[in-house]
Amino acid sequence: MPNVADGIVDRLRAWGVRRVFGYAGDGIDPVLAALDRASEHIELVTARHEEMAAFMATGHAKYTGEVGVCLATQGPGAIHLLTGLYDAKLDSKPVVAVVGQVVTSAQGSGYQQEVELATLFKDVCAQYVQSIDSAEQLGPALDNAFRTARATSSPTCVIVPHDIQQADAPEQEHEHGFVPSTALYATPRVIPAEADLDRAAEVLAAGEKVALLVGQGGYDAMAEIAEVAERLGAGVATSLLGKPVVDETQPWACGVMGHLGTTASADLMAGCDTLLIIGSNDPWTEFYPAPGQARAVQIDIESRNIGSKYPVEVALPGDAAETLRALLPRLQQTELPWRGEVATMVQEWRQIAAARCSENSDRLNPQAVVAALSDHLPPDAQVAVDVGSVVYWYARMLRLPRDVPAHLSSTLASMGSALPYGLAAKMARPDRPVIALAGDGAMQMGGNSELVTVAHHWRNWADPRFVVLVLDNGDLSEVSWEQREMEGDARIPASQDVPAFPYADYARLLGLEGIRIERPEDIEDAWRRALAADRPVVIQAVTDPSTPLLPPRAPDTKVDRMFGALEHEGADDAARQLQRQRKHENPDS
Repeated sequence: MPNVADGIVDRLRAWGVRRVFGYAGDGIDPVLAALDRASEHIELVTARHEEMAAFMATGHAKYTGEVGVCLATQGPGAIHLLTGLYDAKLDSKPVVAVVGQVVTSAQGSGYQQEVELATLFKDVCAQYVQSIDSAEQLGPALDNAFRTARATSSPTCVIVPHDIQQADAPEQEHEHGFVPSTALYATPRVIPAEADLDRAAEVLAAGEKVALLVGQGGYDAMAEIAEVAERLGAGVATSLLGKPVVDETQPWACGVMGHLGTTASADLMAGCDTLLIIGSNDPWTEFYPAPGQARAVQIDIESRNIGSKYPVEVALPGDAAETLRALLPRLQQTELPWRGEVATMVQEWRQIAAARCSENSDRLNPQAVVAALSDHLPPDAQVAVDVGSVVYWYARMLRLPRDVPAHLSSTLASMGSALPYGLAAKMARPDRPVIALAGDGAMQMGGNSELVTVAHHWRNWADPRFVVLVLDNGDLSEVSWEQREMEGDARIPASQDVPAFPYADYARLLGLEGIRIERPEDIEDAWRRALAADRPVVIQAVTDPSTPLLPPRAPDTKVDRMFGALEHEGADDAARQLQRQRKHENPDS
């Protein structure tokens, strides 16, 4: 006879779930058995750690647009899910966590691995957390978890004690206290009021220097965003999450905004008189136009985001594509000098980027390694990016082909996410190549372990290409440069040194391919070989930790603080590189 665990799996199937990411434990044994019985319909992907499983679920949501599902046992297993679930919460992605719990008769007794899970999850899964106390609760609770995850773009959690999982599946009852429920959700069509669209068009038409700031909310509106930019003669900057939304080969594409962004985006924001924000809630507020500088219109599906980062004159709550389609007929073609100014900003940034990539030292220039991928990236690739200095080089130097998705842990900015993200992307589309970009710190935090998962699965993939670039500089360089920039402190070896590790050799040990490069002339060949290989490849690029992470148009006070820290360290090479990068932006300085 089916039990509640079978009912869980049946309900997941009803919601269209094809894959669950998790790790085994006795608190979920009945669910594991039920998944095994249903293995023709739902795949269980086991990570090497529950945190990685939660990142995979978040990655699945990001690459597919579906609800990601993760599974963990009680106590430590459940606790380990939190980082990946916070990643989903802060980047607004739907994930459902199914978590085991000690048997109900033992709860409150200080039983082994007993943790008050509802309290533990009440912040990260703030929209919905439910403990199941009877078999009859199962269907409504899981349905509410999925509906809420979809409706609020956030993680939710259902906690199921071990004995409830073992209980017989309940019969459908039709009486007081029994709640029928359906595994169904539909997305509403959300567009602003006509009067608000008219007001927005008036504000945009009055602008002589219009800028667009595009975030992940614009993913389904790429064509409409491009048309608005052309019609208004606008420049377009993106948030980090919005980078894949915009074709960066266009003369109006200024690149990513913020601390790790481009000079073109900084110049665009500093010079505009009108700002249209599309699906972005970017936190780098110091890089927005100064308050009062620009009149602003904001489009966002979440009304609570509108006006939360910049003073907005007209609010357009709605889906980005639908709203822009309604707005476009109200906008006239504009020919103003600003269009040429924007093109000059973009061209100047491209020259700066090229100059920075051409810089050489005793070790590889990490900017050049990432930039070189632009000419080799397959048009059907999927890109995963970790957290650290590699994000700067991705944001600034990598040119993404149209329709190539790229994701990272942006708002939470958690290290160790690239490999589980890449695995989620590959599991969803095994016929497409994956490229994961990571630093050595992130690889040692979780990436090396998940290479074991890659080695376990790759022979089942239609396209075996899974390329991992490791920028091996022996340093937690983003932290080192943050200390210099923000604190004026010298680098602290005890906290920032990353132990040496043979990443390429380790890949070969796992049955993968490993390529170690140390010379600039080997960069192009490494990418060619890796993307032509018949198995996953790790490229270990021995890079220079002295390459500065210089914010665009950084004020002199900030740069002077960095120079002071480098002088205290005796880091002459880093100081020389910082001076050259400063010169690239300000030739007269």
